[in-house]
Amino acid sequence: MLKQTEGSHAVAEAVALCRPEVICAYPISPQTHIVEGLGEMVKSGDLKDCEFINVESEFAAMSVAIGSSATGARTYTATASQGLLFMVEAVYNASGLGLPIVMTVANRAIGAPINIWNDHSDSLSQRDCGWIQLFAETNQEALDLHIQAFKLAEELSLPVMVCMDGFILTHAYERVDIPTQEQVDAFLPPYEPRQVLDPAEPVSIGAMVGPEAFMEVRYLAHAKQMQALERIPQMAEEFKTVFGRAIGGLTHSYRTDDAETIVIAMGSVLGTIKDVVDEMRDAGEKIGVLGITSFRPFPIAAVAAALKNCKRFVVLEKSLAVGSGGIVATDVRMAVTGMGLKGYTVVAGLGGRAITKKSLHALFAKAGRGELEPVTFLDLDWQVVNRQLERERQTRRSGPAAESMLRDVGTVASKIA
Repeated sequence: MLKQTEGSHAVAEAVALCRPEVICAYPISPQTHIVEGLGEMVKSGDLKDCEFINVESEFAAMSVAIGSSATGARTYTATASQGLLFMVEAVYNASGLGLPIVMTVANRAIGAPINIWNDHSDSLSQRDCGWIQLFAETNQEALDLHIQAFKLAEELSLPVMVCMDGFILTHAYERVDIPTQEQVDAFLPPYEPRQVLDPAEPVSIGAMVGPEAFMEVRYLAHAKQMQALERIPQMAEEFKTVFGRAIGGLTHSYRTDDAETIVIAMGSVLGTIKDVVDEMRDAGEKIGVLGITSFRPFPIAAVAAALKNCKRFVVLEKSLAVGSGGIVATDVRMAVTGMGLKGYTVVAGLGGRAITKKSLHALFAKAGRGELEPVTFLDLDWQVVNRQLERERQTRRSGPAAESMLRDVGTVASKIA
């Protein structure tokens, strides 16, 4: 059924169609509308046989999710930004215990300073936690990836994050195709857990493991991620058969067949990049886009295959490994080792900074001419940064950098006005 709706509401409807038995969450922007929607459905009886548990924190939310999943209940939660960081200890426990929890991460910047707008710092900070991470480009993808996530999690007994850009997707109204309950039931079978806590057969979970077996336990988590590399594209094909839409998989390419320059990105920015690529193609430039859906497990072979015929690649990412550079770019470079490609890292959109077509046109043109630095910060205000660096050189007690730079921005803005 085609419906004009908010991204958060679309995800809430998708989760409800998956028949969760326990939903536990603590509200944090921009995730809140998702769990509010689910709470209303539970209260009204539209979502049956489901317990919605209000908790006192994000750490409690993941702790409850661990408990409910361990007892054999299909379990869902959602979070963002500082909320994800608050639950980190339990996030690692969930994957270490092999519990098939599905969690939406409404991607948002991490403070300090506090910032409620979108980038990918939160979920990418957890890239090694053992969860599968799937990134949505559109609200339709976000909806459909949640349905696939439950099936993937339960087949592999491994938790899955579905990551969607905060506000850009969660609060945007788009037309989406809401599937029927019959379609979802045909794709997602009833939950049959691999492990269940049973009072009749008591066991301990998460107990101490020493050096004699800890490496093997950790390797098993890696082995499951490698299984997911094979299963994710298969599941996308199964989804297409039932729903008629080609959504999911490891990566998706756009106009890359003869591209000399390929831009690599994740999430909603792919739409803007595709528009720029179309315009540059009209002007005769050989450029294409590779969107990464599965960040964990990282699709090394698929990325290498997509880039094998290009001359250069540009990784545009909404995250920064402070002291190093790119996060996604590091994995891409591992994928193309020995291929002799020129690669560039572009950090963009941090804290919700707009990524404009004008800036992308200039950026991609410079890449084509070989004029980009290895690491570029798109639309960074160097005047503000250099002023703060000079302030710190001159004054020992220079004060908080963020507040000082905000004052500078205000001064600059007033002068311009």
